[in-house]
Amino acid sequence: MPQSRPDGLLAIYPHITSRDRQLLQLLDDHHVLTTDQIHQMFFLARRTCQIRLGELYGLGLLDRFRFARVGGGSQPWHWTLGHNGHRFQAAAHERPEPTARSSRQTVQRLSANPNLTHLVTVNEFFVRLWAYTRRHPEARLNRWWSESTTTKQFRTITADGHGLWSIAGTTVGFWLEADTGTEPLGKLVAKLDRYADLIRRVGVRYPVLFWLGSAQREEHLHRLLRGRRGDVAVATATHETSPAEAMWLPVGATGRVGLAELPTDHGQPVADNPNFDDDGVFVL
Repeated sequence: MPQSRPDGLLAIYPHITSRDRQLLQLLDDHHVLTTDQIHQMFFLARRTCQIRLGELYGLGLLDRFRFARVGGGSQPWHWTLGHNGHRFQAAAHERPEPTARSSRQTVQRLSANPNLTHLVTVNEFFVRLWAYTRRHPEARLNRWWSESTTTKQFRTITADGHGLWSIAGTTVGFWLEADTGTEPLGKLVAKLDRYADLIRRVGVRYPVLFWLGSAQREEHLHRLLRGRRGDVAVATATHETSPAEAMWLPVGATGRVGLAELPTDHGQPVADNPNFDDDGVFVL
């Protein structure tokens, strides 16, 4: 009796490397990464990166889109999961198999999302931390949570992202608020109330990092924050800087410090704190 033909997804398994698996998981978690971001995280040569992305696109594991650039030319490719990528991730996480139509709609909705620029900016922050660890073995990005994961885990927190950053034996948690200049600064300041509530509830004290689009906007935010009282630590930097470097200006300070130098407290080992397991052990 002739053997049945293997499933199309199974047939491409021999072509999927461990690096590809990491990329598929990141796109499952964070939806979109540009060519440059993927290059920073996984490749040495840009051309090698472009070739591999083209191969994954050909296998249906990735999909892509880009827009016209103001003044001519095109923006970089934005990469997301293709239909086979969605199928692979669904199988890996025991989720229902997606249809080709649902995969196509997911890409279309993402490409038309008015918050796409903000999402790419948030991901850029974490990509730069990841890239730093490639050059500095003592550094590690232990946690990179999206807005949805952060809200799911901490319930009242709606940060753009959350991370745990370790360097030279020190682990610092942080909340990211990535600013693209579309919100009034007063609205950014108002977000601090939720972080204060979390401190009172479970004792988690992580600095709120406002990553701003310009030095002028950073200066204006500090003016608003100087008179504010509260337990929430706040530090700022601009998009032109590397978040892993000594570029963070705490409110009320005169000098900039590194991310690992900011105050942190992982809170109490209670049921409402996802930083600890059932045995009260801190989970990186």
